[in-house]
Amino acid sequence: MAGRTVAVVGATGAVGQELLSVLDQREFSIGQLRLLASSRKNGRTINFRGKDIPVEAATPESFEGVDLVFSAAGGSVSKELAPKAVEAGAVVIDKSSAWRYEDHIPLVVPEVKGDDVASHQGIIACPNCSTIQMVVALGPIHREHPIDRVVVSTYQSVSGAGAGAMLELGAQSEAIVGGDDPEIDVLPRQIAFNVIPEVETFRPEDGYTSEEWKMANETRKIMHAPDMRISATCVRVPVYRGHSEAVSVEFSEPVSAAEVREILSGASGVKVVDDISNGAYPTALDAAGNDDVWVGRIRDDVSTDNGVVFWVVSDNLRKGAATNAVQIAELL
Repeated sequence: MAGRTVAVVGATGAVGQELLSVLDQREFSIGQLRLLASSRKNGRTINFRGKDIPVEAATPESFEGVDLVFSAAGGSVSKELAPKAVEAGAVVIDKSSAWRYEDHIPLVVPEVKGDDVASHQGIIACPNCSTIQMVVALGPIHREHPIDRVVVSTYQSVSGAGAGAMLELGAQSEAIVGGDDPEIDVLPRQIAFNVIPEVETFRPEDGYTSEEWKMANETRKIMHAPDMRISATCVRVPVYRGHSEAVSVEFSEPVSAAEVREILSGASGVKVVDDISNGAYPTALDAAGNDDVWVGRIRDDVSTDNGVVFWVVSDNLRKGAATNAVQIAELL
């Protein structure tokens, strides 16, 4: 599809900006690019490959002649516009949660079940950022040694809550250092010099947050593992970019940390940094700005005969959002 017409919905947001950067870096072939956002962004220009492209208001009529749509806007916008784009003949790769749980819409992480893109009926969903990095690590292990149970605790950067949360972390930090009271607006509690065990909204029926529910249900769908038992605790931390996760996996039979390390060392999209004798393990700063899913601290779970624990870090705006979407487009 050389010369394809590509549209980016939500082009002015953090994920939309990252999408444009990844499309350029990966030299994705584009004949014409349309940048779409809310009407209040109408009239702005964004430079892409040396050309200033105007930002247009995203409307149901925006997709005539468009071949491929990257949707990086919210769920309500996607629910309204994605079907219109499909009716106009485009394929939509959507980053919101709007379509992830529809049975007929594939939820895709290319390194795990890339062939699922072939089943699309016009819309392909991208998973949640915290889910993506976990399944990139779980997928190759599960293929060799089926996983029965996963317990994960996340340490999620403020960029996962949008540009406003990033600004809030900076403003609160400056206020506290300057001896002033921090203002709390975007996140539910003070994030500077703090951690918040509330990512998205609490579900009254079970006490989990919607983010925790997403991690469990998306993982089962992506990995085609409907019976996998998963429990997540999602926490926001005062880091600008990069999500970190402590993952405990349990198998039906003994599997050693050495076996898991060997599998991950040869896995697509994974970078193993695991030499504690020399203080080598990945951090959020290592992952920021690149597309690898970094894994370290791989060790036997001393609480069970059949478990392994490891640490996973990835850039939530790149592999957790933009890069995953572009990889799907490359598969198409």
